[in-house]
Amino acid sequence: MKNGEVLDDIKRETYISSNGFIEEFYISTEVCTSSLLVPGTSLLPTGLLGFCYFIFLLYLFLGISVVADIFMEAIEVITSTTKDLQVLDEEGKPYTYQIAIWNPTIANLTLMALGSSAPEILLSVIEQLKSLGEPAGELGPASIVGSGAFNLLVISGVSILSVDAPKKIYDLGVYSCTAFFSIFAYFWMFVVLSINTPGLVTQFEAWLTLGFFFILVSMAFSFDKLQ
Repeated sequence: MKNGEVLDDIKRETYISSNGFIEEFYISTEVCTSSLLVPGTSLLPTGLLGFCYFIFLLYLFLGISVVADIFMEAIEVITSTTKDLQVLDEEGKPYTYQIAIWNPTIANLTLMALGSSAPEILLSVIEQLKSLGEPAGELGPASIVGSGAFNLLVISGVSILSVDAPKKIYDLGVYSCTAFFSIFAYFWMFVVLSINTPGLVTQFEAWLTLGFFFILVSMAFSFDKLQ
């Protein structure tokens, strides 16, 4: 039996085969636009699809972890670079010792943070580039907020529970500065997206948000030098 019908401006022909399966053929349209969703995928059992998608998701996570590790190793090489400095001892004899080029506080707030947040940043950039001229999607902001919340809550809690005895924070100034800005970032996002310009981020707000980062780095560097 063959039935030709039009549904949502798409011409579709339906066949009922001899074994009872329904076969659909779309005419003059491209049904599958993704290289991952090959034709016939939806006909597979749900349990098998769930298992395959789970294995593929683990494979993607493994790839992200490998790339992030390589990126972090490169940053560690950069931040561990030293230079020779010659000074005079008490007897007036010159001797050479090595000093780090990068300040540890600046390295942690810039390069190290960039390396650990690279997957979220790339997701946001890719999503924005794919939807230029269209309303922003939820993947980028959700990944950044979720990662920040995970780092602030889960990693902090697990790190505290993993040690035998409480650890003393010696550099309390830098810690207080970064802790304040960690909470302030969520408050500022709420102000921008819900109070000031609901559902919209203006260029002024974007530049101001970027400026807060340089204020954070400057204040943390100042606390590091004043301790």
